[in-house]
Amino acid sequence: MSSFNSHRAAPSFYGDSAPFRSREGLSTRPVASSDSDEIQLLIDPLNMDDEITGLRGQVKRLRNVAEDIGTEVKSQKDFLEQLQTTMAKAQAGVKNNLRRLNKSIVRSGSNHIVHVIVFALICFFIVYFWSKLSRK
Repeated sequence: MSSFNSHRAAPSFYGDSAPFRSREGLSTRPVASSDSDEIQLLIDPLNMDDEITGLRGQVKRLRNVAEDIGTEVKSQKDFLEQLQTTMAKAQAGVKNNLRRLNKSIVRSGSNHIVHVIVFALICFFIVYFWSKLSRK
């Protein structure tokens, strides 16, 4: 059912070219066996050097990208380590301040709660008496 035509266009990383064809040096032809969809490559020895040069260029670009990724990962790792150190220092500072606050509350006693309750009761009675006087 499947036959291969070396003149049909197919999408490629290198632009428009024949199906299963990398550049000028490689082409496809149908295989005599009709049981499976196999591709047989014909390699033009004259263009092999161009293919190798192209692959070397791609490998160099990939190596440069990998090195850039490695550099970025290292800088991100350093940043995260600094952030962790800063967060640990901030957490220790908050812990110390809470400890000081608790000690201060214990030393001064819990009189502030009594003061708040007394103030609330006074306000309640003022509002209550004012509402009683305003009805008359």
